[in-house]
Amino acid sequence: MSNIMHNTKSHEAAPKSDVLVHVSHNLRRFRHAAGMSQQALADASGISRRMIVGVENGEANVSLASLDRLAIALGVDFTAMVKGPGAEMRNVNETMWRGADPADFALLLGSAPAQQEAQLWVWSLAPGHRYQAEPDPAGWHEIIYVTQGSLALELEGETALLNSGDFRVFASDQHYAYANAGEDVAHFLRNSVL
Repeated sequence: MSNIMHNTKSHEAAPKSDVLVHVSHNLRRFRHAAGMSQQALADASGISRRMIVGVENGEANVSLASLDRLAIALGVDFTAMVKGPGAEMRNVNETMWRGADPADFALLLGSAPAQQEAQLWVWSLAPGHRYQAEPDPAGWHEIIYVTQGSLALELEGETALLNSGDFRVFASDQHYAYANAGEDVAHFLRNSVL
């Protein structure tokens, strides 16, 4: 899975994004509040202590799936890990992922409670571009709604072509990917629900 704000084609040094600064601060704050050492958090989350040190120091990107595992280990939700200081709990409005083309991005707008959590995202993919996701924990589902262009939703065992106005609900505890299937930029809304 791509890292937060990480351009998958460029390895040049770039200024830190606001969301990485928020994650660094929030991770350290929640870990201290939980009375956990970095090693205890590593053991509880399955994320290496070295990665945790790097994220807390603002020196390492973290994948969205790894960030979710850290949040679960700390007993907080994903939104709390990425929100800026003073932001309302459910309004995030942060760019969480960028691809190789400026048209590739994922913007997390906000989150609302469900059984545990629901997230609303705005996504955009340039022609010919693809985003490979890691499986979510059991119980998570996604609702995809295409607002412009064509999107190939690649699931284990099938690929669904979604055009503007089409949607699909699926269990996201499997390998899946989004791919722009057209000649124009594809825009879609993504709801992640647990």
